[in-house]
Amino acid sequence: MHKSPTGLAVAVVAIAMTAASAQQSIGTLREIPTPAAPQSAQPQLAVGSDGRLVLSWLEQVGTSRTRAFRYASRNGDAWTVPTTIVERDTFFVNWADVPSVYPMGGGRLAAHWLQYNGPGTYAYDVRLAFSDAHGKEWTPERTPHRDGTNTEHGFASFFDWPGGGTGIVWLDGREMGGGQGSGHDAERGSMTLRAARLAPDGTIGEDVRLDARVCECCPTTAVATSRGAVVAYRDRSDSEVRDIGVVRLENGQWTAPTLVHADNWQINACPVNGPALAASGDRVALAWFTAQGDQPRTSVAFSSDAGKTWSAPVRVDEARSLGRVDAVMLDNGSAVVMWMEHLDSGSELRARVVHPNGTREPFLTITSMTADRQSGYARMARSGTELVFAWVATKPTIQVKTAVARLH
Repeated sequence: MHKSPTGLAVAVVAIAMTAASAQQSIGTLREIPTPAAPQSAQPQLAVGSDGRLVLSWLEQVGTSRTRAFRYASRNGDAWTVPTTIVERDTFFVNWADVPSVYPMGGGRLAAHWLQYNGPGTYAYDVRLAFSDAHGKEWTPERTPHRDGTNTEHGFASFFDWPGGGTGIVWLDGREMGGGQGSGHDAERGSMTLRAARLAPDGTIGEDVRLDARVCECCPTTAVATSRGAVVAYRDRSDSEVRDIGVVRLENGQWTAPTLVHADNWQINACPVNGPALAASGDRVALAWFTAQGDQPRTSVAFSSDAGKTWSAPVRVDEARSLGRVDAVMLDNGSAVVMWMEHLDSGSELRARVVHPNGTREPFLTITSMTADRQSGYARMARSGTELVFAWVATKPTIQVKTAVARLH
């Protein structure tokens, strides 16, 4: 369906959000020992409201197709000893649709992973489990969706639910038809965006459809604000325009979908390139990739009213972005945006500070990396004055690597 842009006439927002506090910059990057063993991939970083930072990943077990879903917490200047949540050979393993672990507060964790539910290539479920206060014992697994169809359910994101509990949003293929998990290849019906509330005791509420037609395989993103929650995703119109959609949870109600900006990127395929959100109080930053007019670029827009309106986009990359973005919010209202940049000699993972008034700091090169699917999505999170990065190195062996940089 067609969504109206919310930020075309609100460039004044960027001016109003010019930070009064001192500017922040990214310090020297320092690679740190990774808790992930060789033959690991699918990294994800999450920070809870209590400040706990968790890295999760999938790790191959021996030479078999079995994977171990593992996590470690950032403890001072080191990672804790990795913990295995579940180990099996029925995971749906994908370079862009990855599992995650989310701190719920009180030491408890929520974990989601993807598991086949039928014979189709894209027939898989989102599975959930919740830990005890020590992160050791886990509840029996369950799903946030109850449709029981052998179709795609994935690209899930956790967030703090307003008033308590944890929210989860995901792409849901129950309306795509096909019957055998035909997923992206289904010729009838549409991929939908759905959400549910997870109570502190692990009880899962009824799922709610947020958007009736979305892009089939772009990652979602969600954050809590002082007014509720914001979810961003790649929309899909009837004319195959696939710009970034936004819905908000405010006063207990989900808003109708809108666009952060009308890029008018028309593409008859899923680009597998989702947006990234970061928030602090009422301030929100949204980074995304587009290639409208065959001009690939990464942009960021800012909001000072919890995602209701947005500034004009600010270009983040230098010349040839590959997207795969992430973002964190800084104390002064600026954002750090991470993206992949294509070079004649290969590709680089880069990050830079972008200010709401449109100015940009010099970029930081995190690492050189391949642009293929094996490298997946790199991740970035903030813990106090420290930025933490995680990515997949493909040489000499595939392995999740980590690094940190101080904010000054």
